[in-house]
Formats: sequence, structure tokens, C-alpha cells
Amino acid sequence: MIFDRDALPPMDVAGRLGRLRDALAADSAAAGTDALLVGNLTNVRYLTGFTGSAALLLVTPSDTVFVTDGRYKDRAAAELDAAGVPATLEVVNDAEATVVEHVARLGLRAVGLEADTVTWSTQRRLAAALDKGAGGCEAVPTTAVVETLRLTKDAGEVARIRAAAAIADRALDTVRRRLLDGLTESEFAAELDATMRHLGADDLSFETIVASGPNGARPHHTPSDRQIAQGDLVVIDFGALVDGYHSDMTRTLGVGTLDEERRHMLDVVLASQAAGVAAVTSGVDCATVDKACRDLIEEAGMGDAFLHSTGHGVGLDIHEEPRVSSRSTATLRPGHVVTVEPGVYLTGIGGVRIEDTVLVTEGGCERLTLAPKDPMVV
Repeated sequence: MIFDRDALPPMDVAGRLGRLRDALAADSAAAGTDALLVGNLTNVRYLTGFTGSAALLLVTPSDTVFVTDGRYKDRAAAELDAAGVPATLEVVNDAEATVVEHVARLGLRAVGLEADTVTWSTQRRLAAALDKGAGGCEAVPTTAVVETLRLTKDAGEVARIRAAAAIADRALDTVRRRLLDGLTESEFAAELDATMRHLGADDLSFETIVASGPNGARPHHTPSDRQIAQGDLVVIDFGALVDGYHSDMTRTLGVGTLDEERRHMLDVVLASQAAGVAAVTSGVDCATVDKACRDLIEEAGMGDAFLHSTGHGVGLDIHEEPRVSSRSTATLRPGHVVTVEPGVYLTGIGGVRIEDTVLVTEGGCERLTLAPKDPMVV
């Protein structure tokens, strides 16, 4: 393990419910609601520290009701207590019915549902149950109420993302020369994954991408039995997980001697990525960061080969707000954590993507990904 888990600063989980109540009182996205029913498990974890797979959280101006099933009776109690979260804990077989009972008991008139994650069938079922069982209580759609709170990371959250990024940095440094040994993409991915776990990762952020040679033209290629060869560009996109927080990085490495076309692709993307990182600062629109990357690739005549947006937020989810794209209307603020990952992809030749995870600060950004960008493995 390359970090002291016990030395990580605490996260202010206990303060999040208060901030949520303030947001519910002020946020137009939740206007007209008496409470919020949180079913998105990532949001439940953010608000309570609970790490299980079954929970509903009813948050009112004065009450918090946490509902789970018998599998998590002791775990839920322990995790909420450790996080300092006061709540009425209900361990039941029918979570939705229990929520309706509490809504009726509290005399609530309108309960917000998380419109981005509640399915159509769940909405219909809950709306009918609230109307019938809670005196005509209305189910109201809300958008990104908890997710907006999650945008700004506290010191404890940043420390966990930084630790996850450090694991990924060290893991790649440990195994990168194995690209010279004739491994397949799948074999190299397996070694990289095992190294991250050995260094202290709780898990992988996502399925590791190793895309060599022409496979690199597929941005989300699944590692295959293709043998990595001399002259290949190899796109490696991966991350580690620490206490639920993700890291995300990509490096493109050249095995042996590259031809002029592949070397040019690397040079263009390296310059584009550097321009994007330089553009990240508080008060800058995400679309401006995307443009900083995209302009350089377009000037090089490869605009059509940049097949995706420039980046995304990172935290308890590997992809979260804010999105760094040409269509984004978000503005970066201190405490946001985002990726900057331009790329170019040429069918039959390969691809290049370079990605750092960065923390937005008042005067710019801090790179959390520190792996060198020297692309050559010889």
C-alpha cells in the first residue's frame, strides 16, 4: 500500500443532510416539495455513508428516515453511526410501503423523486401509493438536487481521489515496460489491475481499457488477445477506487520506434491536453475548456477524429457532473474535480488519448494524475 488509509482526513458526511435541507428550501428544482426521497444509491452513500445495495432515504425539513432490508440491519446502523448521521432506521421487507407510512405520519403534501434515476414504473407505483396511502400526497420530479451538492468536494473527498490517482500512477510505472514483452492486451490489463489492488486499491474504477495498434481507434475497446507489437500505439485508460472514490487516467504509450504519422498524432494530442489543463480554473465555462482542446486538434486537420467530449466530473461516480463538453452550460468552481482527456482515433491506424484528473482551484487547477506523459517505451 502506498498511502496510510488511517491518515486520510475525515469527510464531512454528517453536515451534508443540513446542506441538502438548505438546498431543498432554496432550489427551484425542488420547488413545492416537503421532502426528498433519495433512491440513487450513490446519493444515499454521499448523504449517510451507507455502502450497501438496498436503501431508500426520506429527508424532510426535520426528519431523516433510512429504510433498508434485513441483509443490512447491522451494517446500516454501524455506517450511519460512524458517519454521525442521525436517522430513524427501518429494517423491513417492503421499503416503499414503509416510506409511504412515514409520509402519512408526517403529513407531507409533496415528496420529490429523483427524476434522473427513478424509472417510469417506479414513479407510477410510488405516485399511486402516495396518493392512496398518504392522503393525496403528490410525487414531484426533482433534478440533480443531491448531485449539485456533490459537485464541490471537501478535503476528505479530494484526499481519497488523490490516493486513488497515486495508486494508478504507481501501477503504470511498475508495469509499463511489460509492453515490450509480447503480452496480449488482456494479459497487460490483468497485470495492471492486479498491481493496483496490490498497492491498496479497494477495486477498479471501471474495466481497464488496453487498446493496441488499430484497436486504439475504438475509444472504449475491450482488451483482447491481440499481442502488443513493436511500433504500436497503446491506449491505456484505467483507474483505482479508494473508499468509494474513483481516479481516472489515460496514457498512450509507443512501443519501440513509431512512424511519423503515429508520432504526429501523439504530439497533437499532448499539445491539446496541455492546453485543456491550462484552461481549467475557477469561473471558466466547461465549454471553454473543451474548445481549448478541440481547437488544436482541428488546426492539425484531425477535428473529425476527436470522437467524444473533453472530460467529465469524477467522484463517487466515475462519470458525474460537470461535463466538459461543447454543449455544457456548467461553470467550473473551486473543489470541482474533472478530467481533461482529448483524443484522436484513426481507423486502421490506432488512437491517442491523454487524460489527467484535476482539482479546480481559485487560480487554476492541481493535477491529481501525476504519471509522466513521456510516451515512449523502449
